[in-house]
Amino acid sequence: MRIDSNSRVGNVTGRSASGRASGSGTFEVNLGGQATEARAAMGAGPVTSLDALLALQAVDDPLQKRRRMARRGTDLIDTLEGLRTDLLAGRLTEGRLTQLMAVMTQARERGEPGLDALLDEIELRARVELAKRGLYPA
Repeated sequence: MRIDSNSRVGNVTGRSASGRASGSGTFEVNLGGQATEARAAMGAGPVTSLDALLALQAVDDPLQKRRRMARRGTDLIDTLEGLRTDLLAGRLTEGRLTQLMAVMTQARERGEPGLDALLDEIELRARVELAKRGLYPA
C-alpha cells in the first residue's frame, strides 16, 4: 500500500467579503480628448541566444530526473495493486496486464543507488506477475 502524505489539513477559509474591491461596476476609458496614433511594430532582434537556450534545455535537472523515477515506481505499484485487487475479486482483466506491460517497456533512467535498488525490486515483482501469465519474455 502506498501512502502519499502524512500531513493534516487544517481549517480552510475562503476570502471574506471585506477583501473584495467595491466600485460602481462600470468600465470607463478616458482618452483625454485625443487618441494616440498607433506606432509601427519593431522588427525581431537577432537570434543569437538560441544556442544558449538549447544548451539550457539539454541540461537534465537531477530533481526532475528523480521525480520521473519516482513517478515510474508509483505507476508500477498502482498497477500491481490494481492487479492484486482484480485477483482478489476473481476477475483478471487483460487491460490491467497490458497496462503493466506498457509501464515495463518504457525506458528507465538510472540515478541514485538507493532509488535504483527500490525500482529494481518493484520491477522484479512486475516481471514475476507477467511471467506467471506467460507475458514476459525470458
